[in-house]
Amino acid sequence: MLDRNSTLSQSDDYRLVQNIIAELAGTHDEPENWVRIARNVGLTERQLTDLFRRWCGLSPKSFAQAVALDHAKRLLADRASLLDTAYEVGLSSTSRLYDLFVAYEAMPPGAWASHGEGLEMNWGVAPSPFGDALIFSTAYGVAGVGFVDERAAEAGERHPPRNLDAAFADLAGRWPRATYRRDDTEARKLGARIFDPKNWDPKRPVRLVLIGSQFEVKVWEKLIEIPMGSARTYGEIANDLGQPSAARAVGTAVGRNPISFVVPCHRVVGSTGALTGYHWGVARKRAILGWEYGRTHAE
Repeated sequence: MLDRNSTLSQSDDYRLVQNIIAELAGTHDEPENWVRIARNVGLTERQLTDLFRRWCGLSPKSFAQAVALDHAKRLLADRASLLDTAYEVGLSSTSRLYDLFVAYEAMPPGAWASHGEGLEMNWGVAPSPFGDALIFSTAYGVAGVGFVDERAAEAGERHPPRNLDAAFADLAGRWPRATYRRDDTEARKLGARIFDPKNWDPKRPVRLVLIGSQFEVKVWEKLIEIPMGSARTYGEIANDLGQPSAARAVGTAVGRNPISFVVPCHRVVGSTGALTGYHWGVARKRAILGWEYGRTHAE
């Protein structure tokens, strides 16, 4: 068991949460299940509760409900009421209640077509509630956010975990002709503004630069409009773009989103509410959705 008074880092917290998400499969709310889960991850029941209160502001039971399939279905069903609320408080339909404030612009198509030639990018590693984050930035703004994993790949896993080298290659491979310079200090500054809700300030938005094909950028712009605490399906996004038959192409563009979390591709689910594939792992997608639920429904 961990010492009851020990203080865990964000990475330690997320590592435990990730293991608990795996334990939650098929679990119901019976107390003996939580006793078993706590024991399996090396915690007492009290430590398990403290972990979730600290990490997302929820009890373990509430978190389990937040990452369940039924919750994803509720997110889809609740989208109309969320938009109604936005209008009632004088916000436009593209405003996001309780959410990260960002400003964005698309790079000229030439930057994507030339594979980033002439583009200078800083990159570095920063802590996040979902493990270490890899952050890429340019003079125009944040261009990439991905995640670094420590766990080993599981058999048949669609999106295997990525260590630092693999995560860097994943993002940098989108713009192979760009020039890259490591700067962890800058990445940590950006990470603090991206992942710490205390720093979400509409007067000082996080600036993004979207670098992709014209269609990809249009899809990513639609993702930015999805409010925290809501979800959309691939088909709905295709309809919003005026291309109802393009759900599969939308899914490909969602998977190509280079600015994870900030451009919330994790809020896109299957037509049944299923938490379908996520580029950085479905377990992390569940964790992000549960963490966001805690931001809007803290107990």
